[in-house]
Amino acid sequence: MTPTRFLLFRLMMKLLLIIFAVIFVLLILLEGSLRLVFGLGKRLIYIPDTEIGYLLAPNQNLRRFGKQIIINQYSMRSQPIEKHPEKNTLRLFLLGDSVANGAWWTDQSDTISTLISNTLKLDFVKRIEVLNASANSWGPRNQLAYLQRFGTFDAQIIILLLNTDDLFATAPTGLPVGRDRHYPNTQPSSAITELLERVFAKSEDIPEMANILGEKGDRVGINLTALTQIQAIATESQIPLLVAITPLKREVENNPKDYEQKARKRLTQWAQEQNIPLIDFLEVFQENKDKTILYRDHIHLSPQGNQLVSQTISQKLRLLAIFDPPNPIP
Repeated sequence: MTPTRFLLFRLMMKLLLIIFAVIFVLLILLEGSLRLVFGLGKRLIYIPDTEIGYLLAPNQNLRRFGKQIIINQYSMRSQPIEKHPEKNTLRLFLLGDSVANGAWWTDQSDTISTLISNTLKLDFVKRIEVLNASANSWGPRNQLAYLQRFGTFDAQIIILLLNTDDLFATAPTGLPVGRDRHYPNTQPSSAITELLERVFAKSEDIPEMANILGEKGDRVGINLTALTQIQAIATESQIPLLVAITPLKREVENNPKDYEQKARKRLTQWAQEQNIPLIDFLEVFQENKDKTILYRDHIHLSPQGNQLVSQTISQKLRLLAIFDPPNPIP
């Protein structure tokens, strides 16, 4: 190799090293930015369960897109708790789906359970806990299975928050976990990897889901039976059950499907027969001056929607005797 070629080779190697160094630094900056700004690289993960279907993995604490998300040791969207409430603590037990959970777009402080707790703290001196056992797409049978597994945690009341779609929910299954990208069971290797997955990756085809989604029979009736079993657990625990149901956006806009109207009527009739208080938010939402601000999409609620739901439930709770302890706190 001539001196000229050797010099050219050294210059090329230095240039390549500089390019690689710049790329490496840019990747480090991108990784750090994705983690700090968007919270990518650490996501909520799920675990399958033979009875419940799936649960949010316990003991998670992360920030996603600026929103704090805490999952306690019982897979609740709540702070860590004791199995039994402390003395002079009023414990309410909220069961629900993604509306109650709030998912990644809702900060822990803006979940319906936290808002109920904060609202009631304005009125009562005692400590108040509102447990939040919920997950995306949970229906009455998932919620029943959770109660059967973990019990009521010595709560003074169970609040079951449904939405219209829950009346048609299928049987619990863990099939989506780790196969549907909305139900991951592992953490990504990096924030950049997660970004690429969110942009390009598709959910795995799950042929077995066809049998689940194609469940035959009276699905509304099956879910009402699950509600009856939830009521039986509440009765056995000697605590009241409060049921609430939020409508789909099209229902508020006076464009419901016929089968949705029939299902809601069946729920109302069931609640009357069981003598269970029912809050139907269809009427509440329709009375709101600006209905459009209550939703973030066709089913999930905005912060304003969460506020209205929590205020309405809190008003209902004030009418119940659970706030009258035998030994009032001094």
